[in-house]
Amino acid sequence: MRISARADYAVRAVLELAVRQGGGDPVKAESIAAAQDIPHKFLEGILGDLRRAGVVDSRRGGGGGYRLARAADAITVADVIRAVDGPIVSVRGVRPTGLSYAGSAEPLLPLWIALRANVRRILEGVTVADIAADALPEPVRALAAEPAAWENP
Repeated sequence: MRISARADYAVRAVLELAVRQGGGDPVKAESIAAAQDIPHKFLEGILGDLRRAGVVDSRRGGGGGYRLARAADAITVADVIRAVDGPIVSVRGVRPTGLSYAGSAEPLLPLWIALRANVRRILEGVTVADIAADALPEPVRALAAEPAAWENP
């Protein structure tokens, strides 16, 4: 599975908003872009997608900017990724449940469905507040601590 630059930038932008939310003032896109080293024009498109998905709100004008539309503990990483990239796991652009295989390839379908279920379980189980507090859920921390987690086979 591959996390797109768009999804990575979106999660980082939402995290930046969560960390700065305490003041209550909206955060300018330029400020988010600078803090997270995200190309400003690319970020504007991402923030538009996040706004349309109800993850962030925006306000125009001198005192304008972006803020989270919901509490950080009510926004999952899955919410953010879906807002900018669509379905979490697909095969050739199709959800696994919409696929069918014949013959020797039939066992692939339950494999793709299991993969999707596990990825969703992790991404739907981690909120922006968890990341902002550096408090990933224990099952996620345990998976990340496995010695082979980042090794190439």
